Amino acid sequence: MNQFSSGLDLANLVLSSDLLHLSWDAISNLYRDNNPSDPTLILRVKYRVYSQPSKASIVVFVPSRICTALHLQDEGSDLVSSATLRENFPLFDFLSSKDNPSFSIHRAAITLFASLHDELSPLKNQLGNTTPLIITGHSLGGSVASLFTLWLLESISRKATKRPLCITFGSPLIGDEGFQQAILNRPTWNSCFLHVASNQDLIPKLFISPHNAHAPNIESTSQTNTYRPFGTFLLCSESDCTSFEEPESILELLVAMSSESMGNQNSSENLQIVDYKGFLEYLKCKAIFHRGVSEMGEWLNNPFRAGVSIQLESIGVKKSQQQQNDIIIRIEERVEKFLACKINVFDPSKKLNDRKIDMAFLEWYKKVSKDHGGYYDSYKNVMLKPRATAVLHKRILTRYWKEMVTEAERMPQREGASFRFRWLYAGTNYRRMVEPLDIAEHYKSGKKDYLTQGRSEHYMLLEQWLKDAKPEGGQNSANERTKACSQTEDSCFWAHVEEAIISCNLLNAGETSSENREMCRLALLTFEQDVMDLVKNYAASPEIFLEQSSFMKWWRQYQMIVGSSYNSSLTDYMRNHKYQHYK
Repeated sequence: MNQFSSGLDLANLVLSSDLLHLSWDAISNLYRDNNPSDPTLILRVKYRVYSQPSKASIVVFVPSRICTALHLQDEGSDLVSSATLRENFPLFDFLSSKDNPSFSIHRAAITLFASLHDELSPLKNQLGNTTPLIITGHSLGGSVASLFTLWLLESISRKATKRPLCITFGSPLIGDEGFQQAILNRPTWNSCFLHVASNQDLIPKLFISPHNAHAPNIESTSQTNTYRPFGTFLLCSESDCTSFEEPESILELLVAMSSESMGNQNSSENLQIVDYKGFLEYLKCKAIFHRGVSEMGEWLNNPFRAGVSIQLESIGVKKSQQQQNDIIIRIEERVEKFLACKINVFDPSKKLNDRKIDMAFLEWYKKVSKDHGGYYDSYKNVMLKPRATAVLHKRILTRYWKEMVTEAERMPQREGASFRFRWLYAGTNYRRMVEPLDIAEHYKSGKKDYLTQGRSEHYMLLEQWLKDAKPEGGQNSANERTKACSQTEDSCFWAHVEEAIISCNLLNAGETSSENREMCRLALLTFEQDVMDLVKNYAASPEIFLEQSSFMKWWRQYQMIVGSSYNSSLTDYMRNHKYQHYK
C-alpha cells in the first residue's frame, strides 16, 4: 500500500463515522444560544457538557463572538513563555522536562482558559474516568478545548487504555516548538488530537509565516515559523479531504490550500463562520463512493510521490506543475523522516521481556563464576569461556537502559515520574548486575577513579531515582533483612574495592608524600565503615568473601598494613572469620 494513502484512508474512516458530525452538531447547538455575529460582545469562551448515555459524552467550547484575524490580534496573538506562566498560572508545568524545559502558549488561548479554570476544575474531576469522551471546539474554542484535553490527559493514568478525543474545527495553532515537542514526546497524547481545517477558513493558518509555503527544506521551515502544529490534521476542500500528521507538511499545506481558495481576501472582513456541517455532509457521502485517481504522469513510477499528489488534489492545491512537484518532494522528504522516527520510537514495554533473557544469562554466568573468584573477578580476569557472550548481553542491556533513561528524561515532569517508578525495580536490578562489569573493564584497562572519570550518567540517574522513590509496603529498610542479598546494593562497591587496593599499594610503596599517605589512610577508614554497614544490613553479596575475590585480596594487604595491634569492627569481623557465617 502507498505510504501516503493512509491519509486518505483515515479521512474516509473519520468521515464515515459520526464523530465529526456529533461534534459539529454540539458546537452548532451552543452557538444557537448566543449571537456570535455581534462584534460588540466581549470575547469569552463558553462551554457546555452533553451527556449521552448510549453515546459519547461531549464537552463543547465556542467563542462568544466570531474570531477574525483582527480580533485575535487585538486579544493578543503573541506567545506567553512557560517561565511567565510559572509565576502566574503554573497549571501546565507538567509539560516541561529536562530535555525540553521551556515552551510558549498563545496568549489569547491561555488567558481564556485561565478565566474558566475555577469552573473547569470540578468538571475535570467529574470527567476523569468518563469514556468515551469527546472534547470539541470551534476557533478559539478549539484552542481552549486542546488545553483542557492536555490538562485532563495529565491526570489520567499512563496505563489507561481509553483517553479523550479532542476534535477542533477551524482552530488557530496554540503553541511554539517547545509546546509541540512536549506533546510529541508522548505519542499517546498526540494521537488524542484531530484538527479539522477547511481551505475556506483563514483562522487555522493565521499564525503561520506566509513564506512557509515556499520553504526549500525542513530546517528553514523550522526557523521561519513560531507557532507549530501537533496531532492529526484533517484538511478539507469543497471537493475532498485528506489527513496529515507530519508537522512541517501541515504548515505548508495550510498555507497552500488557503491561499488558493481565499486569494488576497482581507481576513478581518471575513465575518462568517465556515459551514463545516456542509463540508462534512458532502464529504461523508463522497467517502462512501470510490475516489477517482487523476492522471499521475511521471509520478506513476514512484507510488510514494503519487500518494502525495492524490492528497494535494483532494484539498484543492493546484499550483503550477513545478510548484506542485516542489511541494511533493519536500513532503516526501519530511514524511520519510517522520515515519522513520515513529518506527524507531523506543518502546520499553515491548523490549523489556527480551532484556529479561539477557539478565537471565548474566545470572547464570554469576552462578558458574563462584569457583573462579566470583562474578566480578571472573569477568575482570577473563576466567571463563562464556565471558564473550556475557559481554554481548551486557552491551544489549546497556543500550536498552541508556535509551530508557534518556526517554524518561524527555518525558513531561509528572508523566516521567510515573514512568520512572514503573521501571524502577528492573532498572535497579540491571544497575546492580551490570555496573560491576563496567567497573571491571575500567580497572582492567589500568584506569582509576571510576566514580568521577568512568561512571555513566544513566547509572547515576537510576540510583538517584531509587533514592527519591517512596517505599510502598513490604520492607522499608535493609535492616529488616535476615540474610544477604544476591547482589550488592551499592553497584559501585567494586570500584571502592579497587580504590582501596590502590591506596594500599601507595602506602606499601612508601614513595608518596605524607599528605597523600594521610589521605589514603582516611579513605581506607571510610571504606572499612562502608563495608561493615553493608554487612550489618545484609546488603552485600556473599561472593565478596570468596577467597579469590578482589575484596579478600585487599583484606590480606590491609591487615598487614595496619598490623595485629589495630582493632576495628571490620578487623574483628575478618580476623575471627565471622564472614564465614555471612556466606
